[in-house]
Amino acid sequence: MIGLTLAEVAELTGGTLTGGNPGTTVSGAVTLDSRAVGPGDLFVAVAGERVDGHDFLAAAAAAGAVGALCARPDAALPCVVVDDPVTALGRLAAGVHARLTAGGLRTLALTGSSGKTSTKDLLGQVLAAAGPTVSPPGSHNNDIGLPLTVLSADEDTEHLVLEMGARGIGHIARLCAVARPQIGIVLNVGSAHLGEFGSAEVIAQAKGELVEALPEDGTAVLNADDPRVLGMAPRTRARVVTTGRGADADVRATDVVLDESARARFTLVAAGEEHPVALRVVGEHQVANALSAAAAAIAAGMAPADVAAALSEAGALSRWRMEVTRRADGVTVVNDAYNANPESMRAALAALAGMPAERRIAVLGAMAELGPDADAEHERLGRDAAAAGIDLVVAVGSDAVGIADGAAAAGRRRGEESVLVPDRAAARQLMSEVLRPGDVVLVKASRAYALELLAADLLDEGTQR
Repeated sequence: MIGLTLAEVAELTGGTLTGGNPGTTVSGAVTLDSRAVGPGDLFVAVAGERVDGHDFLAAAAAAGAVGALCARPDAALPCVVVDDPVTALGRLAAGVHARLTAGGLRTLALTGSSGKTSTKDLLGQVLAAAGPTVSPPGSHNNDIGLPLTVLSADEDTEHLVLEMGARGIGHIARLCAVARPQIGIVLNVGSAHLGEFGSAEVIAQAKGELVEALPEDGTAVLNADDPRVLGMAPRTRARVVTTGRGADADVRATDVVLDESARARFTLVAAGEEHPVALRVVGEHQVANALSAAAAAIAAGMAPADVAAALSEAGALSRWRMEVTRRADGVTVVNDAYNANPESMRAALAALAGMPAERRIAVLGAMAELGPDADAEHERLGRDAAAAGIDLVVAVGSDAVGIADGAAAAGRRRGEESVLVPDRAAARQLMSEVLRPGDVVLVKASRAYALELLAADLLDEGTQR
């Protein structure tokens, strides 16, 4: 973060400084985790469901924090007292962002129902080839994560890449008020959080808040292969750049092929130029993500040739997203268990189908927050798995029964090729019995089901053999 005095922190957040010297400078980072505090840091005390950050003010002081942003004062260290530390964190980030933008920082933000973090990671790596870039791994896309990302930038940062999530109307608009982007990217409108939004049209309304926030001299990067995304064009004053596989897209991919590891190669067509790209990330769905990253980087001033070269060097950075690991015994585990919705599930199944294997096995948990269509979506997913040629479909947990039913209805023998197990432990036991060299097993579910632990178990199993 840029250096700020405690007096400036109080001014930007609208808080009151109690104790300490107003001229003391926050020279380190801003953090909510007292275990991660270092000398010169500002500690933000947030009251969560399980722990209250205010209980750790003394620990933060002992670790070297020079101040805290909190709801009540404490003698342990200087406190900027505010009504709501999370809201104040956003105000602090907005103030810092305004200063950095005045100094030349370019901010790029992206949203979508799926692929946000993967695209953010690609874009961050591409932009880093052109100059100092802040784009941390992981999904820091909410009212806490996004301000912390902004506050990790400093005067040397040229590009700031922000991921924006939404669980309702107004969420993305609020995030854009913290850090107004010059370039906005909308990837897709799918079924994620459909149960909360109510309809795909409402999801599109929420995602489109990003392009509405763009300035007139900004750029909106829209996926032309998604009609709801393309339909956002009239909602922005900014220049619109389209991406896709169709001939009318401004930035498009041609000659798409997959290699033996299901990684895409294609020709990037942009600005009247054509350049080869060989992605290192797995799955054909990454082509759309790469196109969005390419269009945004070109809008930020990079040459198409440099973008293509950087895309070909970019790898997967964030955990549990198409992590492909080959065990010593010849079994390959694909951990894509960070989250799931119908679109990302089908993309993962397509990637699995494209990988060479003796047998392809999908261990799938339920997809959360789908609303009244949840049962039908799970059964459809099971049918899709069978149609993709998956040899064994394992549904984990009672919420996933529709997956097993759908696979069985599509011709997979129930109890042999379509299996329902009650929990993660049962899934691990089944895999220990059936996996053999040459198998590729995909593990995927919504975040609430924590199947990344199963993937870790399967990798541990491989080291014990």
